[in-house]
Amino acid sequence: MRARLLLGFGLIALTTGCGLHPLYQGGTRSAAARQLAGVEVAPIPGKAGWLVHNAIVDRLAAASGGTPRYRLTVVLEDSIEGLGVRANDTVTRERRTLRARYQLHALDAPKDAPPLLDETANADAGIDVVSSEYATVAAEDTALERLATLIADRIIARVSVDAARRAER
Repeated sequence: MRARLLLGFGLIALTTGCGLHPLYQGGTRSAAARQLAGVEVAPIPGKAGWLVHNAIVDRLAAASGGTPRYRLTVVLEDSIEGLGVRANDTVTRERRTLRARYQLHALDAPKDAPPLLDETANADAGIDVVSSEYATVAAEDTALERLATLIADRIIARVSVDAARRAER
């Protein structure tokens, strides 16, 4: 028991010097929260775009209130691919993939300035294809909603990390 306790304290002591610190340390005064408060999201076309846009805006709402200083543009690629195929050529399993290429631009930067952040985020989901076409379409829509949430979370996390790194410089 004592050895485990000492080992635990030893591990804690080792991690304090590794440079890790909370991303949102300082609450609304943190670099990440200040940058998120100043981000406006450009409209994203299509159903998937509407879902991703709303998910990003929902996550930014907690830090909103600032004057927009940055513009986030997102380009989506949504695809569904049949994976499991029976002998009669019917598909039994699909994979829905949502890819987002996103860029963060400073609004006060010249038009030809490179983006502050230029990244991609990917997410995919498996879908069972059943005999009911309605059930399959409903499963595809549910998968798209989940993927939009995942993509929005990844975009917000990456923008936050970038803000924290830029603040350290």
